[in-house]
Amino acid sequence: MLFVGGKGGVGKTSLASALAVARARDGERVLVVSTDPAHNLGHLWRREVGDAPVRLADFARGSLDGVEVDPHATIDRHLDAVEKTMTRMLPERQHRAAREHLERARHAPGSHESAVLERIAELAEAGQRDYDAVIFDTAPSGHTLRLLALPGQLAGWTETLLRNRDRSERFSAAMRGLAGTADPQAEAQADLRRALQRRRDRFSGMQQAIADPARTGFVVVFTAEALPVAETLEVVQSLRSMGVTVAGLVANRRSPADGGEVLAARRTVEDAHLQHVRDAVPDAPVLEIPLVPGELTGPEALTTLAGLLECAAVG
Repeated sequence: MLFVGGKGGVGKTSLASALAVARARDGERVLVVSTDPAHNLGHLWRREVGDAPVRLADFARGSLDGVEVDPHATIDRHLDAVEKTMTRMLPERQHRAAREHLERARHAPGSHESAVLERIAELAEAGQRDYDAVIFDTAPSGHTLRLLALPGQLAGWTETLLRNRDRSERFSAAMRGLAGTADPQAEAQADLRRALQRRRDRFSGMQQAIADPARTGFVVVFTAEALPVAETLEVVQSLRSMGVTVAGLVANRRSPADGGEVLAARRTVEDAHLQHVRDAVPDAPVLEIPLVPGELTGPEALTTLAGLLECAAVG
């Protein structure tokens, strides 16, 4: 897995797609996933992209699929499953109250982030089966950092729910034993336990994958300007404090030195900012991508950008 992040507006979606194109051209099956609520992946590729993988490009040996994560669809699927289990466990007179509770949960704080993370975890699992690489085009830095911290928190929270279920079920079993009665809700209880275990295992697996440098890396995209550079260095520090490997940094839209007086002056300022990044993060490669003419949309433009990335990596 490769996460591509950085400050808003620095070109994360374009570079995530270009990285995906480069790997697909090398013969890999690649999935590029947009987790940003303000999706641009479909606009970039000039085609409809939704919550299920769609083919974006085929190459001689590899292929590239795309997904735009829809948290609302994930929440709907999750709450539908919970409602079915709850209606089997509760008496009919409580069904209406249960549905009202679930509707409030749909809009509760944190539900959006939890749904995005669950879908990311699902796609990561699918990636292990169906793809050689999954590249995540993430939301702006702060949102992404919170998202990467969630797997451990949600795994722990789900583990607490399971322990509470254990105590509740032992108490219920003891009471049934004293009364000599069977449990009519046993199947629904078992379904609930299995769902919680799957959720716990999924988030635990995601947490382990994020911290494994052999499986996961983070590429930080920035422009060589004061604010993006400051945010980039904060992101690198935060990622490392969470145990996430910084695979590299990409300085996007570098001004040409021979493009006239204004661009040459910008280039000089950019050089100073870029040196600051290299000094602050000496152990991670920094690639430079030039400012390109025209509008960067469509398969042809993204293939050109992939070539620039490959040249920068070789250089």
